[in-house]
Amino acid sequence: MFHQIEDGVEWRGSHQVVRAQAWGADSIRVRAGLSVVREDLPGALDAPPPADPGSVRIRVDEEGAELASGSLVLRITPEGMLTFLRTGADGRQEELLAEERAHFWWPGPRAYTSTGNGYYRIEQRFRAYEDEKVFGLGQHTHGLFDQKGAVIDLVQRNAEVTIPFMVSSRGYGLLWNSPAVGRVELSANGTRWVSDSARQIDYWVTTGDGPADVLEHYADATGHAPMLPEYASGFWQCKLRYRTQDELMEVAREYKRRGLPLSVIVSDFFHWTHLGDWKFDPAEWPDPEGMVKELRSMGVELMVSVWPSVSPLSENYGTMLARGHLVATEQGPPVHADWADKGVDAQIQVSFYDPTNPDARAFVWDRVRENYHSLGIRLWWLDACEPELKPGHSGNLRYHAGPGLEVGNIYPAENARAFHEGMRAAGEQEILTLCRSAWAGSQRHGAALWSGDIAPTFASLRAQIRAGLHTAMSGIPWWTTDIGGFHGGDQESPEYRELLVRWFQYGVFCPLFRLHGYREPFSHDLYPSMSGGPNEVWSYGEEVYELLREMLFLRERLRPYVMEQMRAAHERGLPPMRPLFVDFPGDARAWEVGDQFLFGPDVLVAPVTEYGARSRKVYLPEGSGWTDPWTGDVHPGGTEILLDAPLDRVPVLLRKGADVPVRP
Repeated sequence: MFHQIEDGVEWRGSHQVVRAQAWGADSIRVRAGLSVVREDLPGALDAPPPADPGSVRIRVDEEGAELASGSLVLRITPEGMLTFLRTGADGRQEELLAEERAHFWWPGPRAYTSTGNGYYRIEQRFRAYEDEKVFGLGQHTHGLFDQKGAVIDLVQRNAEVTIPFMVSSRGYGLLWNSPAVGRVELSANGTRWVSDSARQIDYWVTTGDGPADVLEHYADATGHAPMLPEYASGFWQCKLRYRTQDELMEVAREYKRRGLPLSVIVSDFFHWTHLGDWKFDPAEWPDPEGMVKELRSMGVELMVSVWPSVSPLSENYGTMLARGHLVATEQGPPVHADWADKGVDAQIQVSFYDPTNPDARAFVWDRVRENYHSLGIRLWWLDACEPELKPGHSGNLRYHAGPGLEVGNIYPAENARAFHEGMRAAGEQEILTLCRSAWAGSQRHGAALWSGDIAPTFASLRAQIRAGLHTAMSGIPWWTTDIGGFHGGDQESPEYRELLVRWFQYGVFCPLFRLHGYREPFSHDLYPSMSGGPNEVWSYGEEVYELLREMLFLRERLRPYVMEQMRAAHERGLPPMRPLFVDFPGDARAWEVGDQFLFGPDVLVAPVTEYGARSRKVYLPEGSGWTDPWTGDVHPGGTEILLDAPLDRVPVLLRKGADVPVRP
């Protein structure tokens, strides 16, 4: 039944094989399949991170097998049942996670139902724990903080981002190391991971003294984020869309004329000649190199939107089709969505390139290098990178890496990889892409995530807070939202103006500080008039402008502190924005508060998310006193207070003794 392998053990029974290996500090990887365990399937885990010498211990006897990696212990019974335990400082062991059979007869904890040709609908079952809370699993709009009881689809969609890594209040993290389409069911009678069509089970479990250790181990296993470029810690200006070079430059010059801080401005979609040409249209952008130079002289970087879709009108379409650089389909032509393009009056059928193909990644980067990077551009907006399928039939897709159902979720990570590899080859050291989707390991490619096309409402703002915290617990430290929401927003509405102020107060303390949106009035014509109303800080009236202006300078004062937190994210995998329980794991109440967060160790942020509210309840974690920077009042930890929050005051508190320049 058992035999020892390097840093691990294998169990075989009937046609099943289970391979368990130590995989980094306090971490174990498990793979299971029928007859064989494959080494050639895509995932987020590469070589095992180094572990302390002597931390791996293996025992095999008549009672079963035991594999220990530091404090994490895996026991396997002769029947092949797995239980994970943690050894405490006192030597006592406590159960973290255990497999559980679906039925006493059949199936067991692992089930393989054939979908044909060596592929299976795969299930992996674990025991349910009444006291367990679950965080992470990507970015979602459900508005939940504790996701226990939820069913989370494992599929990429606009604003629904699949990163199959969860952090449990029981003291472990689990990565489902499969990019297959499926779901995870976090039900009261068991947890079940499902892949709709795949060839084997692959997951990784880690533990530590608290959630911070779990996140650090995850970064060690899947890759640390690079150091954030310093320029990216400032304010980003964007709207849908600046139609010409003159429009964009007029806005950038106005920021400088007003003496306002500005770090990044964006050239969004339709700046191109055709979708998939990946170059500026000279009729609308006659001197992009000169534009980049003038912006940089003002201390502003230009970000350009680079979509992964290719129109049949593109000069690159024929070559990419002939070379197999486009995602293939099992049935029908390689067409994946309908979209508008220049030179036609109706939407046309477009294709997506295949970033799982290294030759396709190299081809796309070569076009981007020649047409953008050579002009001095170094910042990339990777929009629509789920990819944005219409309809979303993953089962009809065939990638270089495998069938769509088995590998489809990896697309955004491989797309970011194309730009990371290309920038590194070009000698660039500061690499940042802004992506609408991500997967496990995206952070190692310099990928920042934003929360997609969201509503301009207070309810949406409330949901963003939890979405950002789950993203942080999924190993993505660089994150942002469209301040004010994306789909609409009336500049003349008193409620929307207040929403914008409150969202700005939240955005100041997000890892990236970025204004974007498709404001009213807007045209539904895709080209050329599609642009939306004004979306600059002076677009919402003088009263709002003065408030937003103050927050721009607040972010400027915070930038050294922001970069300190980005250093911690780079070195330790500790996200700047994080739930209270990451820093206060021993405070039971901290595991329940999902409408506040810590920005670094010293700033407690309590966004106001109700129209007309001028105060809100705030829980102060145990273990520290908390100072109101506006009044100087000091409040004890472990208490709840009613915090005054007038519209001109950012609702934050500082850890007692911290020197963070919130006030001018």
